[in-house]
Amino acid sequence: MLSRDNLVILAVAVLAAALGGWLQHESRLARVPAGAVVAQVGEPAHALELPDLQGHPHRLADYHGRRVLLNFWASWCGPCLDELPALDEAQAKFGENGPIVLGIAMDEPARIRAFLDHHPVRFPILLGRMESPSTSLLWGDSGEILPYSVLIGADGRVIATHRGPLDAAMLDHWF
Repeated sequence: MLSRDNLVILAVAVLAAALGGWLQHESRLARVPAGAVVAQVGEPAHALELPDLQGHPHRLADYHGRRVLLNFWASWCGPCLDELPALDEAQAKFGENGPIVLGIAMDEPARIRAFLDHHPVRFPILLGRMESPSTSLLWGDSGEILPYSVLIGADGRVIATHRGPLDAAMLDHWF
């Protein structure tokens, strides 16, 4: 049985942990402009429409019924470039009817085109909005640090998010 002093220490520790979690959640949302909706794990994914490099619009709703991996990246981001081959292999493995990777470039279109000329991928590359609030921020990337990934289930709900590069093992687990 715990002594009264130990119970007080335990209660203070639990309270501090709860307060820390709340503050972390609030600080994450502090960067989001008023009225902007941020995607949350477990909730329905919000509407997304972005152009590809040719200016053709792609809507998240076009992929309803499929698992979708939104992968935010940039040509200047070393870890992003390291994970692209694994993303490309995952897309090749699952083909046209399985899960789909949507690469969302948080970069200048000319840089992306130049990079893809030398390193083509088999999944669509869309152009994210970099002005505030950026596309990655609206999908939960509060630090706007790349790479950042969001997994959306076939039912349209956000299943998971991940900061940092994905490897083949994680992609197999997610898909």
